[in-house]
Amino acid sequence: MKDQWRSGLKNQEVQMRLKQKAIGGLIWTFSQQFSVQAINFVVQLVLARLLLPEDFGLVAMLSVFMALGTSLTDSGLTSSLIRTKEAAQRDYSTVFFMNLVASLLIYIVLFFSAPLIASFFDQPMLVPIIRLYTCTFIIRAFSQVQQTKLTKEMNFKLQMLIQIPSVIIAGIAGVLFAYHGMGVWSLVYMNIIQVSLSAIQLWFRTGWWPSLEFDWQLLKSHLNFGYKLTLAGILNTIFTNLYNVIIGKYFSATQLGYYNRADTLRMFPVQNLATALNKVTYPMFSSIQEDNTKLKEAYRMLMQQVIFWLLPLMAILIIVAKPLFVFLLTDKWLPAVPYFQWLCIAGLMYPLNAYNLNILNVKGRSDLFLRLEVIKKVIITLGVILAIPYGIYGLIYFQVASTILAYFINSYYSGKLIDYSASKQLMDILPSLALATLVGVMVWLFYRIVEEYLNWPKWVVISIVGISYFGVYLIVGYLLRLRAYRDFKTLILKR
Repeated sequence: MKDQWRSGLKNQEVQMRLKQKAIGGLIWTFSQQFSVQAINFVVQLVLARLLLPEDFGLVAMLSVFMALGTSLTDSGLTSSLIRTKEAAQRDYSTVFFMNLVASLLIYIVLFFSAPLIASFFDQPMLVPIIRLYTCTFIIRAFSQVQQTKLTKEMNFKLQMLIQIPSVIIAGIAGVLFAYHGMGVWSLVYMNIIQVSLSAIQLWFRTGWWPSLEFDWQLLKSHLNFGYKLTLAGILNTIFTNLYNVIIGKYFSATQLGYYNRADTLRMFPVQNLATALNKVTYPMFSSIQEDNTKLKEAYRMLMQQVIFWLLPLMAILIIVAKPLFVFLLTDKWLPAVPYFQWLCIAGLMYPLNAYNLNILNVKGRSDLFLRLEVIKKVIITLGVILAIPYGIYGLIYFQVASTILAYFINSYYSGKLIDYSASKQLMDILPSLALATLVGVMVWLFYRIVEEYLNWPKWVVISIVGISYFGVYLIVGYLLRLRAYRDFKTLILKR
């Protein structure tokens, strides 16, 4: 009896330490993610005022190749390291050298493929841009394992202290380059500087150095898990950036620039929130992967929190899109406003899809992960072919529809693993969705009155709409005692 009591007490202590570590990690990773991206966001705003839409369009044409190179360089090995409970020095060193070799091979392939890529887009200037920009693969490969080790240890404080100076220095350099008329090269040099500074700091501040050892058996073990994620990642990368490729090929660099800025701006809150949470939750989920009850409860709370805070934010962005673009980017970016509004709707599904797929990863079902990606990509291919004749708007409407369909596919399979189906998930987020919609309609009507009859400055309109929305949303959420609101309050008080 005493042994059972001690065992139960020990389990409670372990759970409490895990929870405290997760909350602490969440605070630091949010600080890192949002401070770094806030700086980067300001830099992007300044660059958008100094550069032309086609400058951003040229870099956006390369997005699929940059993302593909990143996926192939890593080959899912860092995810395997995080998932491995007892990763040793030999594991880390093996992955380090494999990543380095892969990055060199990928750079060589892209270096010699540059003329073909430039010919595809009918943009000769892309040849030197590709050959310089893609050297970031090699630079990043030197520090991927150090970054992974910090993530596995949930040391997000040091990651923040490394990234902030890198982003600031690179951002200042990029703005100076743009100010002196360097155009698209400002974006290229800025990224190279940022990646280089981060890599140097990770080498000297993490305390980890590779040893001269390489284990083929360990590599095979990590690849056995990672290659399926890599194939799925390649598919996802191609189809995530498919819209950039299609717009760049069939339309102009200027229109791609508008689409790219709209997509970047709407993904700023979405991707940062999702990335910050993912960095904490993946190692946390991995540590409780055998306990479906705990895993389900952790996922439920995570999903409700993300939706509760993301819904009002995206609704506000949709409402104030026009004054926001004029205030931040100037009138020359107004054609991007309708793109932005529709993409905000698709953005709501981004974290839900990511976390459902995370369940498959922590359960070791990378085979199922890959299978789902293939199914979804076949659907997307057919949809894009049918949407092209309807122009950019046809592509954007389909993008919204495909993200919703992807959620039901992902949640169906992940839900079976932890007994948390799509219908149960939707029932949990329905109160927040209904509240956000109701408040959104009220605030939108208020905004239309302000826009039509009052000539207030743009920043005043944006501020009033934002404060009004969040004020009403939180007050009603408190009065209705929404579960997401109560969970957030409990987490803060316990912390």
